[in-house]
Amino acid sequence: MREALTGLVTTLNWGVLGYVLLLDTSMLLLVLVGARRVVTNLRWAGSEGLDRVFASPLTPGISVLVPAHDEEAGVLDTLAAVLAQRYPLVEVVLVDDGSTDRTFDLVAERYGLTPVTPRWTAHTPVEGEVLSVHRATTGDPLTVVRKTSVRRRSDALNVALNLARHPLVCMVDADSLLEPDALLKVARPFIEDPEHVVGAGGVIRTANAALTDRGAVVEPRLSRRWLVRIQAVEYLRSFLLGRTTWADADALLIISGAFGLFRRDTVVEVGGLDPRSLAEDAELVVTLQEHLRRAGRPSRMVFVPETVCWTEVPETWSVLGRQRQRWSHGLAQLLWKHRRMVGNPRFGAVGLLALPFFLVFELLGPVVEIAGLASVAVAAVLGLLDPGTAALMVAVALALGVLVSTSVVAVEEFTFHRYRSGRDLRALLLAGAVENLGYRQLHAWYRLRGLLAALARRDPVWTAMPRTGFTTVEA
Repeated sequence: MREALTGLVTTLNWGVLGYVLLLDTSMLLLVLVGARRVVTNLRWAGSEGLDRVFASPLTPGISVLVPAHDEEAGVLDTLAAVLAQRYPLVEVVLVDDGSTDRTFDLVAERYGLTPVTPRWTAHTPVEGEVLSVHRATTGDPLTVVRKTSVRRRSDALNVALNLARHPLVCMVDADSLLEPDALLKVARPFIEDPEHVVGAGGVIRTANAALTDRGAVVEPRLSRRWLVRIQAVEYLRSFLLGRTTWADADALLIISGAFGLFRRDTVVEVGGLDPRSLAEDAELVVTLQEHLRRAGRPSRMVFVPETVCWTEVPETWSVLGRQRQRWSHGLAQLLWKHRRMVGNPRFGAVGLLALPFFLVFELLGPVVEIAGLASVAVAAVLGLLDPGTAALMVAVALALGVLVSTSVVAVEEFTFHRYRSGRDLRALLLAGAVENLGYRQLHAWYRLRGLLAALARRDPVWTAMPRTGFTTVEA
């Protein structure tokens, strides 16, 4: 009996180790391929191209859609950044989704809002009641909608979509700060390939502790909180390199809800955003690709490997846990809804590569990692754990995880070099190592809870993240 149990535990431990090594190796490959793309992009003289985009009469107008629920801490900075965009034709539609704080009052005071009769341009389904529509009297192209909240971000975005007047719609979180040329950078692919490009995103960075002035990040700074620092490494790995690689493989699944640009007509065509999804950003991307593939209309989702947006990330474990549980729940919803695409060659690289990868490594990853930890604990209690073997397993897994994180920080340092101080660079490197000791395991637990919630068919509810606001330059 003891021999059988020993064999079972040993097999499970080695299986989990193999899984972790395969996952980290895959991430390393994504990082290396993405790094090459980033370097190639930097060598291209992009500023001249942006000048042509700005001056071209063919540059399409953009409607920026901003859902806001209790965002008084940063909504004025977000609006300032959007309205200051270097772009020839832009409007902003802010939806106050049942805020209980001073979100609407602050916007009304700053922009002199006055009630108007809305002119709807689409009729995508909306659950919350629209209470009133307002326009700015300051000369800014700003429309503000007040509605009752049904605790779903997608519902607020669908309301904004129904008022949007321009061919492209940019969905922006109310805690996001846009780079001055963000819209130009991400609109360029639509101008270069207007027949096929239906969506585009860019690099999102953490704004916590960054120094800002009227909605613009003037000095990127790294937070002193290790939880935020680890997320800064996560964002670099995911946005700067991971999504760059997926986009080059024509297999991009996620364009962040913090900043994403889409063709308005195709979004309306699929009925807007899914109000039942907790991963409405990824859900929209996959829905568009499935719809267009089934219709025999070739399409592209593009990722621009340049910083376009800065956003707040959770500063406490409780908020992080709720966020990651929601993401995992939403991923499970997405994969179940689009299960016929998984492994289906009809849907190209999305069906053959991206969806299987997210199923095996993103959705089921926490199951394997938690099972591995439980197996090690059982083996230790029963005296079945060989110290030498255990040390080898841990050392190999940690070494590869640290290598991935170090590679990400190295690419950032030798390309964009946005963090100027040596202290911030050292903190990023250390955060990449610390991430594998405790954070990764707790993160797996949060994701597992999200998966279990999806399996239990719990009613999905979107909860806004508490904001601390931005650090501004003193007058």
